[in-house]
Amino acid sequence: MQISDLDAEYDKLQQKYGAKELKSIYNGGCTNNPDICFVFMNPTGRNIASDPNWKGRRSPWIGTKNIWKLFYRIGLLNKEIYEKIQRKKPQEWDEKFADLVYENVEQYKYFITNLGKCTQLDARVLPNSVFSEYLDLLFKEIEIIKPKIIITLGNQVSSIVLNKNISVSQCRKQSFPIDIAGKSYNVYPVYYPIGNGMMNIDKAIEDLKYIIKMNFK
Repeated sequence: MQISDLDAEYDKLQQKYGAKELKSIYNGGCTNNPDICFVFMNPTGRNIASDPNWKGRRSPWIGTKNIWKLFYRIGLLNKEIYEKIQRKKPQEWDEKFADLVYENVEQYKYFITNLGKCTQLDARVLPNSVFSEYLDLLFKEIEIIKPKIIITLGNQVSSIVLNKNISVSQCRKQSFPIDIAGKSYNVYPVYYPIGNGMMNIDKAIEDLKYIIKMNFK
């Protein structure tokens, strides 16, 4: 199975749980044993790839700035690409530039996904029941790409993925084992660094630098 084989299921769930006028956002980056799989919450209409007229990849964070600032500060984004992102307005992204950004993500050997692929018009909070509908599909993504480690962003996503109550502030820089399709992975819950979580971006960066150094340097 290839990871794109899951897209049709995500599109069905978009019609059930997402904004009807927007498209699902899938995933992107290194799909062959990446160092890290980053698991965020769910996309919003700020991602310009959710527009039905968009013809390119439907990957997370296209047309946004702040998350790429985080990836740059933890050493996972080329400086030239980062500076181009910061200069561009959202609608100045095009399909070619989105590919350029994700080629850089692939070079740095990480994979970006959301637990929920149901794009919303805004950053509304989704109930656990909606995210749980996507959990088996997330595990299939992980089974296909086989990352070395998994980083879950925020309390809600971390708790659903690990099936236990997680408070990121109480388990900073700690890992939790999880078994997916007979393979064991270490999952690191980290502060959600975007939107309302921007106040915690420095803590997220500190913890991510530590996790990367501990696992890969």
